[in-house]
Amino acid sequence: MIFMGAHCFTLVPASLPLWQTKKRYDPHLRYKFPPVSYLESSKTSSTFNGHRRNCECFDLYQEQVPYSVAWSWQKEIVKEKKAQIEREGDCTDTLIILQHQPVYTLGTGSSIENLNFSMEDAPFDIYRTERGGEVTYHGPGQIVMYPIINLRNHRMDLHWYFRGLEEVVIRVLSSTFSIKASRLDGLTGVWVGDQKLAAIGIRVSNWITYHGLALNVTTDLTPFQWIVPCGIRDRGVGSIKGLLRACQSYTGYEKADDSLLIDIAHKSLIMEFSEVFQLEYHHKTMPTAELYGSEQHN
Repeated sequence: MIFMGAHCFTLVPASLPLWQTKKRYDPHLRYKFPPVSYLESSKTSSTFNGHRRNCECFDLYQEQVPYSVAWSWQKEIVKEKKAQIEREGDCTDTLIILQHQPVYTLGTGSSIENLNFSMEDAPFDIYRTERGGEVTYHGPGQIVMYPIINLRNHRMDLHWYFRGLEEVVIRVLSSTFSIKASRLDGLTGVWVGDQKLAAIGIRVSNWITYHGLALNVTTDLTPFQWIVPCGIRDRGVGSIKGLLRACQSYTGYEKADDSLLIDIAHKSLIMEFSEVFQLEYHHKTMPTAELYGSEQHN
């Protein structure tokens, strides 16, 4: 069950599916990650001191990218970064921002007991991944950030990295939407009361991170009812849109449409991620042909 209490706040996140009922053409395969040499780069400086690291940013926040595609991108980039470190001793950081088509993902230790449906009749594709954490849902209206960064150049401390990702979301909610969010002892993610607004699940290989955080902005929360989100049975899931509508105080965004809320949350996430991790973005644009490929298939 999802608990949608009216929390008010004060001013101040490819492999084949685990289960497929039948073989069919997978339109996800039309997505291919383009070689870096084919990417058009534009530099957006947010440097306020001389010590920020470069971060290439693939900003697809308006795209609903299939999970299998984004997962493949991440693994390929991690592989390339490891090779670059062997050759040159260092690598740049990368950030991918997007939305997903509806999907459930499970972490390494996830239990199918946290699925409230039969695997033979799953409402969406399910992927078991190498990230930590339990089952969660990704879908439209949820902004997902996949940082692929070399922690050797930041801090080789996973606790610090988790808290940094949480800090990004807490700052976004506070500074942009006047929502006072917090951490909960013993649990990852970002919370407003008993509602979890951002889930975090990561993988680190040779101190290079991937997977990341997902922030519910205008997400339809119904699919969370069909799972036990993050394996937590006594708490619910919320969204920025839901909290803004439920609160009696006025923040200026109560009647904003979904696309505007997504735009605002995206801009704030970009800024706060840069601040928390001290990064300077170099935006990379994927050519349309490389992103979508041919609509024809065999």
